[in-house]
Amino acid sequence: MSPTTPFDGASVAIFEARMAGSLAEMVARQGGVPLSAPALREVPLADDSEARSFVDGLLAGRFDVVIFETGVGVRYLVESQKERIPHQVWPQALAKVKVVARGPKPASALRSLAVSIDFLVPEPNTWRETLALIDDRLPVAGLRVAVQEYGQPVPELTSGLEERGALVTRVPIYRWALPEDLAPLVSALTAIAEREVDIALFTAAQQVDHVIQIAASNGLEDRLRAAFADRVVVGSIGPTTSAALRSRGLAVDIEPAHPKSGHLVAAVAAGWRSVGKT
Repeated sequence: MSPTTPFDGASVAIFEARMAGSLAEMVARQGGVPLSAPALREVPLADDSEARSFVDGLLAGRFDVVIFETGVGVRYLVESQKERIPHQVWPQALAKVKVVARGPKPASALRSLAVSIDFLVPEPNTWRETLALIDDRLPVAGLRVAVQEYGQPVPELTSGLEERGALVTRVPIYRWALPEDLAPLVSALTAIAEREVDIALFTAAQQVDHVIQIAASNGLEDRLRAAFADRVVVGSIGPTTSAALRSRGLAVDIEPAHPKSGHLVAAVAAGWRSVGKT
């Protein structure tokens, strides 16, 4: 008898945090049983000296190019510096530089401020595509380039810019940390180790490190790895997350053509049975 829905009641572990609700809804609409297990949280840096220095430099005309890596980073930056640069001033301040958005999320955050975007990094929106865009459309030799980072530095991007002659300023805004409440994550990892989960969805590279870290600290790592190897279908949102999984010795079973949550759920729903694990 053929399944009545794509997931047909399969248990789906979701390690996303900020968009966990919408991802769970997408899984449920496809007939899956979502198991929410946030594996990270974004924490604004307590020391915002580098953000303040960036704003000072921007207002003084000391940058030629600004690369925005994440939407949440844009929002944290704007909020943390609102006393020094009101929301309505951002369009004028950024009109003096070339604005690069690494994909739709930072682009959306910038557009909400009425900021004009000069260059949008194409899919899958990694540092490789960013540097390819720079090579093709925005030579940076001798230019002063600020990079709004996400939860950790991207040395491949900053070193690549420097190799091309740019004067790079890193602008860290937030960091990634473990969830304050680890109980849902531990519960989900236990269920995976006990082979009670059919599918796991990874939507960020840092989730992989935290999953392995918490599994190890709870004595679950060996069984977790075994379950990922021969039972649990692993869905990865895109190349960066897939590289993190493989670097940790975990196979990627399904990666969508486009690195977006909806595409991930659709691709996994369509192909999880053909993987042949469960």
